[in-house]
Amino acid sequence: MSKLNEPYGGELKQLIKPNEKLELIESSKILRDWDLTPRQILDIELLLNGAFSPLSGFMTESEYDSVVEKLCLPCGTIWPIPIALDVDENFVSSVEEGDSIALRDQEGVLLAILEISSKWQPNKHKEAEHVFGSNDTKHPAVNYLFNQAGDYYLGGKIKGVELPTHYDYKALRNTPKQLREKFNKLGWQKIVAFQTRNPMHRAHQELTFRAAKNEEANLLIHPVVGMTKPGDIDHYSRVRCYEHILDHYPEQTTDLSLLPLAMRMAGPREALLHAIIRKNYGCSHIIIGRDHAGPGKNSKGDDFYGPYDAQELFKEHEEALGIKMVPFQMVSYVQEKAEYLPNNEIDEGMTVLNISGTELRRRLREGLEIPGWYSYPEVIKELRKTKPARSKQGFTVFFTGLSGSGKSTIANALLVKLLEMGDRPVTLLDGDIVRKNLSSELGFSKEHRNLNIERIGFVASEITKNGGIAICAPIAPYTQTRATVRELIKEHGGFIEIFVSTPLEECERRDRKGLYAKARAGIIKEFTGISDPYETPKSPELVIETMDTTPDNAAHKVILKLEQLGYIK
Repeated sequence: MSKLNEPYGGELKQLIKPNEKLELIESSKILRDWDLTPRQILDIELLLNGAFSPLSGFMTESEYDSVVEKLCLPCGTIWPIPIALDVDENFVSSVEEGDSIALRDQEGVLLAILEISSKWQPNKHKEAEHVFGSNDTKHPAVNYLFNQAGDYYLGGKIKGVELPTHYDYKALRNTPKQLREKFNKLGWQKIVAFQTRNPMHRAHQELTFRAAKNEEANLLIHPVVGMTKPGDIDHYSRVRCYEHILDHYPEQTTDLSLLPLAMRMAGPREALLHAIIRKNYGCSHIIIGRDHAGPGKNSKGDDFYGPYDAQELFKEHEEALGIKMVPFQMVSYVQEKAEYLPNNEIDEGMTVLNISGTELRRRLREGLEIPGWYSYPEVIKELRKTKPARSKQGFTVFFTGLSGSGKSTIANALLVKLLEMGDRPVTLLDGDIVRKNLSSELGFSKEHRNLNIERIGFVASEITKNGGIAICAPIAPYTQTRATVRELIKEHGGFIEIFVSTPLEECERRDRKGLYAKARAGIIKEFTGISDPYETPKSPELVIETMDTTPDNAAHKVILKLEQLGYIK
């Protein structure tokens, strides 16, 4: 059992002071407010409930430097990933060390007060290299660090007012204290934690059951329901899958609880963070899988981390962490035995059946059969609701190209062809239409143009999420903004980027509004193609050369591409 003086799993940091709540709320009225981002809300929840013990707030600069460079806090306690409050330049210039600020959720509810003891501009490239092992923005956490996180960090102790409010799965949202008390009441002393961000299938049930059985321990299925990897299945669908699979474990051996963590997908370092959190929740063991918390492949097509890097780093620090690693034991379905067996117990000549994650997604996408030996029928039913076949999904067709390239004309022709099919509602979000109805107050600075595209992306994502078709036809000149929109929409359905390629000279010749002439004369500032660059898409789903095709033929090419990708039949 944990001792009170242990850095993790001992006495939890009590950052919420119920007796001080009214006083803190009153004092916050004269403080500067910081509206927490979704990731910051998740971080502060784990600070407030003790899952991030021994941290007592957001890291200071000296703590941050020590964690980035040495994998530990200045006192020597292992800590693998920075937990700092990132803010923008405007905000950081308005506060000083010694100030207090009110930390509020997105509805303005006061969650905590931060007493600022440190503010600084981090070296993000150094952070990326040390913590994530790469500066490649294909890594979701590196992309977040460079393109979404604020450029300045604040650190200091926090005084908690209340935990963030959740309206979903309240019975499954245990704090570390609550889960420890539950284990104590049940008489559980050895608990194996299983970290997951994906649905569980029969192989997962088998390996987790074996892991707990071999350790003579109980099992905690502890899935992440905060921010995970872009493209992951939403947590509502996953939780329904977990609830179904819970019925396939022996009674009173297994429990399910949800973890509101913002994953960084940091591989080896993340494995250590997962262990610390589970130790604080009262677990004695944790299953560390192959390529644990890995984000996939980098820009060169190589895995960011080796398959056993996480296990190797864990072994180095297992004693200091005070929680035992249970290595992920690969199991496979053996046809002759009609059961799952550990790979080292499978005799040569036996027929091994397997379906990869890629193959599962293909079968879901194309509506193909998924055999009962792979997963449970009730789990597959949930996944088919969440991931219907492509022909039943919503999707966005995103045209991009210079002004005058022909985007709007092709988009209108495509609109008619899709409306003729009639199987899904179709909405056209043309650049000019959106400017008039959604972004009339915006100018044409780079900042405003990006904001306009982000608004288009948000509306398109909502259309896509609800099974409709969105056709977008803005200029969208910047690679990063297009990538942000793609990432947003891909969470909900298809995203088909189409580059309408037309030479600048031809665009100027076609110009009915005289925009290019005004730009050449300096009347219009920051005009794409003249005084501001257009960044050509590197790998769009389709390129349309407009010099040798009609709008009708161009729209037909899009239809053929949609058929090829499976979005229409």
